Amino acid sequence: MLRALTLRRSVQSLHDHNHLRAFASTTVPQNPLTQVSSTRALSTLSSPSSPAPPAPSSSASELRKYLGYTALVLFSAAATYYSFPFPENAKHKKAQIFRYAPLPEDLHTVSNWSGTHEVQTRVFHEPETLEELEKVVKDAHEKKSRIRPVGSGLSPNGIGLSRAGMVNLALMDKVLEVDKEKKRVRVQAGIRVQQLLDAIKEHGITLQNFASIKEQQIGGILQVGAHGTGARLPPMDEQVISMKLVTPAKGTIEVSKEKDPELFYLARCGLGGLGVVAEVTIQCVDRQELVEHTTVSTMAEIKKNHKKLLSEYKHVRYLYIPYTDAVVVVKCNPVSKWKGPPKFTPKYSSAEAIQHVRDLYRECLQKYRVVPDKSEVEMNELSFTELRDKLLALDPLDKDHVAKVNQAEAEFWKKSEGYRVGWSDEILGFDCGGQQWVSETCFQAGTLAKPSMKDLEYIEGVKQLIEKNEIPAPAPIEQRWTACTKSPMSPASSTREDDIFSWVGIIMYLPTTDPRQRKEITEEFFHYRRLTQTQLWDKYSAYEHWAKIEVPKDKDELAALQDRLRKRFPVDAYNKARRELDPNRILSNNKLEKLFPLSDTI
Repeated sequence: MLRALTLRRSVQSLHDHNHLRAFASTTVPQNPLTQVSSTRALSTLSSPSSPAPPAPSSSASELRKYLGYTALVLFSAAATYYSFPFPENAKHKKAQIFRYAPLPEDLHTVSNWSGTHEVQTRVFHEPETLEELEKVVKDAHEKKSRIRPVGSGLSPNGIGLSRAGMVNLALMDKVLEVDKEKKRVRVQAGIRVQQLLDAIKEHGITLQNFASIKEQQIGGILQVGAHGTGARLPPMDEQVISMKLVTPAKGTIEVSKEKDPELFYLARCGLGGLGVVAEVTIQCVDRQELVEHTTVSTMAEIKKNHKKLLSEYKHVRYLYIPYTDAVVVVKCNPVSKWKGPPKFTPKYSSAEAIQHVRDLYRECLQKYRVVPDKSEVEMNELSFTELRDKLLALDPLDKDHVAKVNQAEAEFWKKSEGYRVGWSDEILGFDCGGQQWVSETCFQAGTLAKPSMKDLEYIEGVKQLIEKNEIPAPAPIEQRWTACTKSPMSPASSTREDDIFSWVGIIMYLPTTDPRQRKEITEEFFHYRRLTQTQLWDKYSAYEHWAKIEVPKDKDELAALQDRLRKRFPVDAYNKARRELDPNRILSNNKLEKLFPLSDTI
């Protein structure tokens, strides 16, 4: 599925308004019904100056009383409804009572791809040139109006969303310069990762590493400290050589290792709060073919081979499957110039590897008495992740059902063991599945020469709390590694160059559009996340990925989070830079303000 920022114009149908109410952080108010007290209602039925009539029968009196109530409520509702300000082209819709008022035509609904965070705004800028972007920032600074930088909207926590206003660089997506000799490329920050990879491959170069999906804008993926996997490879921000920032207070500035290095390192992972990233110069590497080898192991085997796997393979990821002992190991190395790609004949075809999952789906359809929609795609055309979504949707919070789906997934991977050969930009992507809640933490795991093994201990802790608390945790629990970065706001920052960091992600899918069911899954996920937080985060000094951190609603919990962030990150230096570059905080949003509060207010 295409994972991208969703931008919709407002619509006037009842169906879409119900949809918006279910998923938006703000709702369209329902027509109020005037409440009438019983005392006032009774006063309209009798007058103290008139003689008392003969007492009617009890049933007749009750009937008249409730008829009066009904008439008053209906009259009040109709009066309220017909007085509501509809535009001229919507007058005919007043024939249906209790319809919601239409949204203004200039109101946009913007959501992240999972639909977990959504805002409505009237201000959504899409400049096409640097000059247009500079004007947008300058005008907003003078008016003290917010224009939060937002990329493709892929961040699970919606870190780029702002109801007050946003600026998106999707139309600033050009490759400006390629230096084949130095293997460098200068691009506009709105270019997507896949666009960039396609544009530079003809020059024989590629990105050193990138995240599982490739629909992000370069500016956004760098600002949140995104990463790929490989214990020798740093997060993506470390690939940045120089940046051009459009700042509210100082205009357009260029920073690099040589030019204002302190601000440069701070801004590489600046969360969009220090300036709008307009251009980026990135250090690339030679494009090369990789051999990907997928196997299914166990935790006992992983413990024996862990150090060897991290040191001998360029890219490694582990996929743990809850309620099983299966660990899917995906490892990659460049194709050997001497040996060439390995010769391997898979034991099962792709159709045979997935057949048992299809059989389980048919079995579950009968068990839950679900009749598939005739408009749905033929089952044989569904990928494994699509089938998994459909299976989970049948009973996503039943631990036994989820465990059965996980067991089917483990079997699928066992039948899918083998090799895959391709260019790095074709191999390194990963199908993350459908809409989901996700929490990913990062912590130091020793050095490449001497791994601490805390990364595997952490996973054992996660699996134990899942089983002890009977959490309906789907697969996978994903574990990746990176080298350190010099960007101080990155969770993987370190001054010791040989440090390695482990990144662990837990998830719960949102395989349904039903608001009630999504709410229940959300509550269960946050229970799951809180267990990992209270039992593991402090023990392993683990900090959440900036694109996945969620701000607590409780004041005490928020204060504890702020204190915790101060222990790991240079919050004072970051806030000082924000005051200098964006004194009116037009690039901020509620999430950033709560994570890094300033003493003064806008």
